[in-house]
Amino acid sequence: MVAQKGKDLLLKVDSDGAGTFATVAGLRSRVLSFNAETVDITHQESAGQWRELLAGAGVKSARVTGSGLFKDAASDELVRSYFFNGTIRDWQIIIPDFGTVEGSFQIASLELTGRHDSEVAFEIALESAGELAFTAV
Repeated sequence: MVAQKGKDLLLKVDSDGAGTFATVAGLRSRVLSFNAETVDITHQESAGQWRELLAGAGVKSARVTGSGLFKDAASDELVRSYFFNGTIRDWQIIIPDFGTVEGSFQIASLELTGRHDSEVAFEIALESAGELAFTAV
């Protein structure tokens, strides 16, 4: 994959629970992290006492973080209501010239910040809440 514009990495949320995806407004930065816990099966007779791991075991998870500005009241209300209601919705992370990661996420944190000489900004963190699917471009 050649270099891509960071602004082209999009974060979208199912805005109505029926598969209508809307771009989360005004994000200036986004990060997608995949994690896989390991299951240690090392025992007394492990070669050289080196750690052994059980392939395919453990819990997989993904975390999406972003920061930016709400561009309108509708996107502000959508994200705020999902957070306060603990709503789990499908989200899409669109990676340019690579593919789309889609699945259920819950908003784990929502932070609002403001300086006296600047706009109100927000930071959001999403935690995966089920199996994710990847669709290549």
